[in-house]
Amino acid sequence: MKNENATVEVGKTNRLRAARESEHGLYLAAGDGEEVLLPNIYRQKLQVKRGDILEVFVYTDSEDRPVATTLKPYASRDEIAYLEAVDFKSYGVFLDWGLPKDLFVPLSQQKTTMEIGKRYIVRICLDEKTNRVYATQRIGRYLSRDTKSLRLKEAYDAMVIARTPLGYKVIVGNRYEGMIYADECFETLRVGEKRTVYIVKKRKDGKLDLSLRPIGILAKTDAAQRKVLDALAAADGQLAIGSKSTPEAIEKVVKLSKKDFKRALSALEAADYIVRDATSVRVKKGEEKR
Repeated sequence: MKNENATVEVGKTNRLRAARESEHGLYLAAGDGEEVLLPNIYRQKLQVKRGDILEVFVYTDSEDRPVATTLKPYASRDEIAYLEAVDFKSYGVFLDWGLPKDLFVPLSQQKTTMEIGKRYIVRICLDEKTNRVYATQRIGRYLSRDTKSLRLKEAYDAMVIARTPLGYKVIVGNRYEGMIYADECFETLRVGEKRTVYIVKKRKDGKLDLSLRPIGILAKTDAAQRKVLDALAAADGQLAIGSKSTPEAIEKVVKLSKKDFKRALSALEAADYIVRDATSVRVKKGEEKR
């Protein structure tokens, strides 16, 4: 198992060594000797002795002092997140990111006027001068156009950030911009949704063409499978027919014979794209594939 962090990293999960007790909690130390307090509210839940390595998240408290918590935020530094605005001040907006202290978005980092109760796509950043974590809507400046390290047909984690006339704009691996085109998306996606995507093409402008399906299925999809996929797209990802449905019901929905329908389902199921039972078929969600 790895040792403690060499230094304390604000805005990230750290591995720190239990160093000393105090009336306020447990002080944890990085390799360089810097200490950060784990308050009693979190310390009391742990069975820990001096020298133990703890995994904690470090952020700054209301007085801008680094503090540790065993809570996990919705996202960490350098990640893209979809967070709800919960408080407004004349100098900025605060977002709920799952920690006691809300995440600040300065006015200078807002592209739109943020409203309490609405959710926004932001990137979590660190102000190197003040060591404070903040969020920004201006995520474009942090995206990379150098996609040399990415591999075609490989699976990557992504987040949907917008719906456009062309399809869905996504951010891959918190660093790369891509598009899932409407004619290749057979379900309705939501902004903020996290999905597994596959790289179809790396474009000259540094952006990516993506698919929700493993690339092998794109090449092998025959006419029958395509009819099933089209029907799923039209029905928002779920059909009320299955392998035990009547030939008449199948013909009405997908314009296929029962034999061809069952064959198409077998192929799509083998490609890990659908879930089916005797009376229904639905698109398999990204989280089910993990």
